[in-house]
Amino acid sequence: MPVESNAPAGTPGARAGRWAPWWVIAFVALWPLPGLAEGVLVLGALYAAVRMVQLRLQGKQRMLSSPAWALTSILFLGYWLPQAFSAFDAIDPSEAWRKAAAGLRYLPFMWLVAIAMATPQRRALTLGGIAVITGVWTLDALAQAAFGTSPLFWSLDQLKWAVSGHGFCTPQEVAAADRLSGVLGPCNLKFGQVLASLSPFLLFAVARRAGAWGWVVTAALVGVVLVLAGSRASWITYALVLAFSGWRLLGTRGLLVCVVLGLVAVVGLSLASTQVRERITRTAMAWDGEGDGVNQALSGRGQIWAAAGCMIEEHPINGVGARGFRDAYPACQPEAAQPAVWGEGPALHAHQIVLEILAETGVLGLLLWLAAAAQAWRAWRFAP
Repeated sequence: MPVESNAPAGTPGARAGRWAPWWVIAFVALWPLPGLAEGVLVLGALYAAVRMVQLRLQGKQRMLSSPAWALTSILFLGYWLPQAFSAFDAIDPSEAWRKAAAGLRYLPFMWLVAIAMATPQRRALTLGGIAVITGVWTLDALAQAAFGTSPLFWSLDQLKWAVSGHGFCTPQEVAAADRLSGVLGPCNLKFGQVLASLSPFLLFAVARRAGAWGWVVTAALVGVVLVLAGSRASWITYALVLAFSGWRLLGTRGLLVCVVLGLVAVVGLSLASTQVRERITRTAMAWDGEGDGVNQALSGRGQIWAAAGCMIEEHPINGVGARGFRDAYPACQPEAAQPAVWGEGPALHAHQIVLEILAETGVLGLLLWLAAAAQAWRAWRFAP
């Protein structure tokens, strides 16, 4: 993508941008501590906005080239404008406008990320730092699989106890955890999807340094963690990552061999882990062909998706409003007399990105998202 900086080395713009990679790395590293991560995001956004304006007013070299500034701004508008348009007649206008206002902080932070990627040196530092974080989290999750506790989360939890007199998770949340939770802990069971999304950084970095065998070993270790993490969305994400990163490195035949070995490993893990076996058994219920079986296999998502369809039908133009899914769900619940598969309370979101965009921001929101995605694809396709 055209993110090169036009600030020569030694200029104020270049000196100001040298901190950008560390800011991005710190933000990712602090994801297990959402409050601190949010603080880093806000401070980074303020730093980027103030410094860019300051350099521009002083007539000095800019931290970000015009094409990079334009691309990040277009991508942001594709994310933010649907929220703003949905707020005018949202089910909960105050919440929708609050969400839209809070989303403004992402624009200068996106500029900061673009600055962190603006030169080969900064790009290598940023991508390498995220790869190291991903590798450490993978090893930590493997330690949890072996010993029952995530060393990183245990350390953070002990610090939380020392500071505030209580831990991150309640005993009930710890007891209810049914999968590997990694550094995020048993009260935030999103580790599988987070690791799958970060895995390209690690796999490409290892492939550059250790070649095909390094990629295979790393892919296997990450795959074991993701199977134990139990998120089927993360399995799909990781399968796409493996196909994209492994095809050029191993070729079609080598990748197929890895797929077969991976399936054998999954069978072995299902025999060794009751939780994995139950997850696979539940997934297999989708093949029964019955509506209830599919709904059970998808942990109630069939019921949620039907409600999303109801919202789309009732609010087709600009949706029910950002964060309005949970408020609109009771009126669109297709089976109000039956208990939900996930337990008490309404569904909080659609669990499917296209349905979520359509339900909360309507057709207008989806078109804006697609326009931004097309611009991102075009920039990547024609990048040097």
